[in-house]
Amino acid sequence: MWRRLYYLLPAGWRHFVRYIFYLPADLIANKRDKLLPPQRLIYTGRGDFIKQGQEWINLFIEEGGLTASSTVLDIGSGIGRIALPMMDYLIGDYQGFDAVKTGVDWCQKHISSRKPNFRFQYIELHNDLYNTRGIRAAEFVFPYPDKSFVFICAISVLTHLQPEETENYIQQIKRVIKPGGRAVLTFFLMDPDTLDLMEKNLGGLKFKHHYPNYSLLNHKVKAANVAYQRPYIYSLLEAAGFKIYKEIKGSWCGRQKIHYLDFQDTLVIEANHSSY
Repeated sequence: MWRRLYYLLPAGWRHFVRYIFYLPADLIANKRDKLLPPQRLIYTGRGDFIKQGQEWINLFIEEGGLTASSTVLDIGSGIGRIALPMMDYLIGDYQGFDAVKTGVDWCQKHISSRKPNFRFQYIELHNDLYNTRGIRAAEFVFPYPDKSFVFICAISVLTHLQPEETENYIQQIKRVIKPGGRAVLTFFLMDPDTLDLMEKNLGGLKFKHHYPNYSLLNHKVKAANVAYQRPYIYSLLEAAGFKIYKEIKGSWCGRQKIHYLDFQDTLVIEANHSSY
């Protein structure tokens, strides 16, 4: 219910409503860690912000090949959920970009000022969830040279993109990743099993608006949540020269939750040397 009401708001009002809702709690929190964003500014999902970030870093190290000296690209860097727990680990170069200026401004002030190897860019991208102006994601060229990064992550980004936008982002990831590099991407992946689970489960997401290769949670706010047919995403990645290193299936459709961060489906992919 709350999702439907939230999506009825104009794009420019959604951050404002969250800001007002959490402002009293932030004013009461007199012992807040200065490196923890105020709750009213956090727009990257729900749950324990710090714990989520740390568990992603653990996964990146264990499965994604992340090392302290890696060159890192954080697509949709938000308000530092990934960057904050990475600060005391990474000595390599970190680049992040996001379409929400509030998050970029906070990260530049609180993270880049302490760690100059962490850099953040605001990119005005059109998105009917947050921003009605800007560059179309289907035409956006990542502002980095070819083969710049050993490790790339896009957490809860491709779950908000339309097919032509997702296709472009996968091609951009291919362009900027180094041969043998790995990326961790999250999706809502649909197949006969997930469709069956969605029908049986009362608490999971219900993608009821179906189109070729994808489905929407809300047909009026297309960027709200996008689920893709599994074969479609696999074919895009394989055509771009990636191999699927590992998949962690999420609990979004009604599966039993095993890991703290497994709401969305997670793919760890590796850039094949032979495709470069």
